[in-house]
Amino acid sequence: MWNLLLWLHVGFSIFALGPLTAVTMAAPRAIRNRSTELLRFLHRSTRIYGVASLGVFVFGLALGGSALGRPYLTVSMTLFIVAIVLLVIIERDLRTAVRVMESPDTDDDARAQSGRIAAMSGVVALIWLVILFLMFAFSPTG
Repeated sequence: MWNLLLWLHVGFSIFALGPLTAVTMAAPRAIRNRSTELLRFLHRSTRIYGVASLGVFVFGLALGGSALGRPYLTVSMTLFIVAIVLLVIIERDLRTAVRVMESPDTDDDARAQSGRIAAMSGVVALIWLVILFLMFAFSPTG
């Protein structure tokens, strides 16, 4: 059972967090290029991969079992929750950017959303790397 949980945890990490990071980091370029269709796709993809990324957390909790009180797991879970909160904010900014770019008013070009999305996407990517480091550096099996 442990091997199945580990496989699911790693699988969700690869197939949800990787694309989620790529999608959120591509959004500022779509805003700069005023590509509304692409931005709509990136917004939808962010929602889908964001929900799928919760599988990483769920299977990680199942894997942790009685060891969830260890400091490296507590820090990892806290960072994961911070990343999810930032992703909710990114999703909100993507929704706003799509709305702004679809409006006939050309005064607002979604630059504010672009900057916030770029900054928070970078922080989220860094959080994923810190969690990855914690999992390998402090794991009793590593």
